[in-house]
Amino acid sequence: MRGALAGPRLLLRRLREAMAEPIGAQARLDKIVVHIASNMVAEVCSVYVLRADGRLELFATEGLNREAVHLTTMRAGEGLVGLIAESAEPLALADAQSHPAFSYKPETGEEIYHSFLGVPILRGGNTLGVLVVQNRARRTYSEEEVEVLQTTSMLLAEMIASGELQSVASAGGDIALRRPLTLKGSPVADGVGLGYVVMHEPRVIVKQLVAEDLKQEEKRLEEAIAEVRASIDKLVDRGDQVGPGEHREVLETFRMFAHDQGWLRRLREAVQTGLTAEAAVERVQNDARAKLQRRPDPYMRDRLHDLDDLANRLLHQLTGQPFVRANDDLPDNAILVARTMGPAALLDYDREKLRGLLLEEGGASSHVAIVARALGITAVGEVANIIDLVEQGDAVIIDGGTGEVHVRPPADVEAAYAEKARLRARRQEQYRKLRDVPAITRDGVKIDLHMNAGLLIDLPNVAETGATSIGLFRTELQFMVAPQFPRMSTQLGFYQSVLNAVPDRPVTFRTLDIGGDKILPYMPTMEEENPALGWRAIRIGLDRPGLLRSQLRAMLRAGAGRALRIMFPMVATVKEFDDAKAMVERELKHLDRHHYEPPSDLKLGIMVEVPSVLWQLDEFLARVDFLSVGSNDLVQYLFAADRDNKRVSGRFDPLSPPILRALKFITDKARAAGTPVTLCGEIGGRPLEAMVLIGLGYRGLSMTGSSIGPVKAAILELNVAEIEAFLTRRLAEHDGTESLRAELRRFAETNGIPL
Repeated sequence: MRGALAGPRLLLRRLREAMAEPIGAQARLDKIVVHIASNMVAEVCSVYVLRADGRLELFATEGLNREAVHLTTMRAGEGLVGLIAESAEPLALADAQSHPAFSYKPETGEEIYHSFLGVPILRGGNTLGVLVVQNRARRTYSEEEVEVLQTTSMLLAEMIASGELQSVASAGGDIALRRPLTLKGSPVADGVGLGYVVMHEPRVIVKQLVAEDLKQEEKRLEEAIAEVRASIDKLVDRGDQVGPGEHREVLETFRMFAHDQGWLRRLREAVQTGLTAEAAVERVQNDARAKLQRRPDPYMRDRLHDLDDLANRLLHQLTGQPFVRANDDLPDNAILVARTMGPAALLDYDREKLRGLLLEEGGASSHVAIVARALGITAVGEVANIIDLVEQGDAVIIDGGTGEVHVRPPADVEAAYAEKARLRARRQEQYRKLRDVPAITRDGVKIDLHMNAGLLIDLPNVAETGATSIGLFRTELQFMVAPQFPRMSTQLGFYQSVLNAVPDRPVTFRTLDIGGDKILPYMPTMEEENPALGWRAIRIGLDRPGLLRSQLRAMLRAGAGRALRIMFPMVATVKEFDDAKAMVERELKHLDRHHYEPPSDLKLGIMVEVPSVLWQLDEFLARVDFLSVGSNDLVQYLFAADRDNKRVSGRFDPLSPPILRALKFITDKARAAGTPVTLCGEIGGRPLEAMVLIGLGYRGLSMTGSSIGPVKAAILELNVAEIEAFLTRRLAEHDGTESLRAELRRFAETNGIPL
């Protein structure tokens, strides 16, 4: 190849000029292949573009038969071009026809060409097409020539991504990048969201690919690398302040990548080919993404996130763009897309403009999921590679009930979901009309429907839904969104605001339920093999009494002169409750000494979520004022199945006999002792499961505000005596081998109970 480094820079300049010419898409592409062939001293240069149907279509060629353009196609994996598209790796051959993957296309006239060099056209690690050069003579292509062709392919990637080539595609040959996609994630927050993609961390669009001053670009790259390294060092230093643990190892691994010599060498080499510093970063990251996405090793795929983060930091450093979107420019009908995000970040967005949340990571029990449900934002999580499959402004539909995601949906799909959204809106209006209707069954049994909450923004929903009370207020959310540990005075003001917001309804505060997956960013963490079974909730409160005492003091002072309910999570033994109750009594004495008014009616209870409590119910019932069943944890502990682990979470059904018998055991014991019991887990907010819980003896259910309407509608059609008789008979005769869900659904349908 001629001209050591002048060649690639000259080629890039010529291509940039061709991109700027006011000519049609096909004419522009035809010029580009001529320039590439000339610069690389090749008899053939061809561009293949991946279509929505998975086939590669010949879009332009210099050297092959022009009649083959838009006629020749091949499957991914078919021929040398298909092999490159499938592997996302360059391929250089001195004798292409001897390669086992070679596939002859007679209409192209390529049989006279022997040497072959092809590279994938990549964007975000995804293959958009293949760029090929060929020569008649058998020759070995140099590494420099491979590098030049890969660099050149970046320009073609931007041309394809712009949608410009769609106008010249063959009939029915929509290009792959703009094709509709149907993806599957995990349901996080129910609802249907139709809108347009807004990236939480906007992707930097590299517009200037060709360097004007090579030395200046090298300097810019080195300065950006130094700045990013310094920022990572600060992250590690902050990690040191909160002690050892897994977070420290993660940060150290991140820092190691920032000093990886292989990665840095590839960046510098990319700049030396004539790219700007930004284009070099994008080029290297494209290659890394293409390789690591195809690796089956989950460890290597996790490392891809680290490299993505580093590349994004470098790009933002080079361009001066903010790392996170400014919320003041949020468009209407926004579907927020992120790899992951914290609950505080979601609260920063304008709720009126958000129509949904789409996450690559983070399932139904993640912190941000809890906040999304509280805000009433439709959300889907665990959608693989979503940030690389969408572009800013893409039309998107998300279904928070099924976990389905439709990117760039066709008109018929959009129309179907628009109708589904209208039907949902009509149902919600019907539920609103039930707000003041008592939740009384057809045979006269009154059911108390309470609301779960955790943020001040939840509280207007109490009156709107007609909830009897706040049956569970998750106090840890206040701690999770705060930049530092809230002082007692801050907590006092917060709890007073909660109580004042619902002056006519009781509030049940749950003490701090942290640990496990609920990590406070400002609190030292410890590495545990089984965090869900580790140091969390009441265990932390009793081991760090100052923390629990400050929270109890704030609650008791906030409840001055009115009814107050406090419950303790994750209690496993009677002694734990006794110790927590003794702490409350000490704080009541503190109030008395300082002449603060105490609550007029204080009730203390526990969450029933640890199986050991079932075998101490008599002792607990002699001590507590109420029980609240936390079915989420109780079910996972009874089945020893992590509810966040996809491999096992779906194996066990809460409507199977073991769970139903355990839940009935609790209500039987509580009724005999005259102690009120509610259930505040997710199953209480689903009409079918709510019907079953009522049949098991539960007369109080606590759920998200949006679930109260559907559950009340089911209750109004329910005959308690009939469901009790059905469950009693089936639990007595069932062998326990499978779930009762199908039978219970048939029961509901037969009896006209809306689900």
